[in-house]
Amino acid sequence: MKSKYTKSSPSSPTEQEAVQGEPLDRKIYEKKLRKLHCELVLLQQWVVTKGLKVCIIFEGRDGAGKGGTIKAITERVSPRIFRVVALPSPTERDLPSPTEREKSQMYLQRYVPHFPAAGEVVIFDRSWYNRAGVERVMGFCTEEEVEHFFQGVPLVERAMVDSGIHLIKYWLEVSPEEQTRRLEARLQDGRKTWKLSPMDLKSYSRWYDYSRSRDEMFAVTDTEFAPWYVARSDDKRRVRLNIISHLLSQIPYEPLPQADIKLPKRQAQGDYQDPNYPFRFIPEIN
Repeated sequence: MKSKYTKSSPSSPTEQEAVQGEPLDRKIYEKKLRKLHCELVLLQQWVVTKGLKVCIIFEGRDGAGKGGTIKAITERVSPRIFRVVALPSPTERDLPSPTEREKSQMYLQRYVPHFPAAGEVVIFDRSWYNRAGVERVMGFCTEEEVEHFFQGVPLVERAMVDSGIHLIKYWLEVSPEEQTRRLEARLQDGRKTWKLSPMDLKSYSRWYDYSRSRDEMFAVTDTEFAPWYVARSDDKRRVRLNIISHLLSQIPYEPLPQADIKLPKRQAQGDYQDPNYPFRFIPEIN
């Protein structure tokens, strides 16, 4: 069983001098994306038929393009099979305040119920790595809690992989200039203002605190059994194509035989007549 997509080596987030080139043309992007969507459908069929369990993690700074990349992956597959999990941020989780029972739970416990079962692909739009990122940088946890997290997470991920879960971790690396451009665009676009929270504004100024946290996170949790894959995301179209191609290379699959499906004949009208009923049609905008 081999995917036609070749595995690639992980990139380094420090290689900012690498040039991505001009932004990818929309027509070229849509043509390539269509082909990749067809491959994702084949992968979906393989996952269901073989009972695979796939867990994909997306992490990165605010404005790195996680949401758009996840949407590009999921827009042509079944949401019952490709399931997106986006748990509340630390500030949202504090409203209302956690119960004493929730406070006493192991940190990763709230994520475990969302792990994939056979025939599922679960995509985490941010994950337990919140603890190593926003929670640490913004002071929502202690350094002792971070240390406990670093000690425990490789063990949990080892257990996930040993249980048969395909665990794939992506970090989207955006440049400071592009992050600024995207966040400023959110301020000016009424469709995007919801994406810019007070926490985003606070964290924006702490670029190098996030860099240090990311570096330590990689050093501890970039393991052979659950490595981090880094994708430069200044060009949104390119990063979506690159990640989908890479994702397809990580899970060996084959096209399954397709049934020769034809639409059956529609039944005859018989004595049915359209009702004389005042349907409430919505207004049509020209």
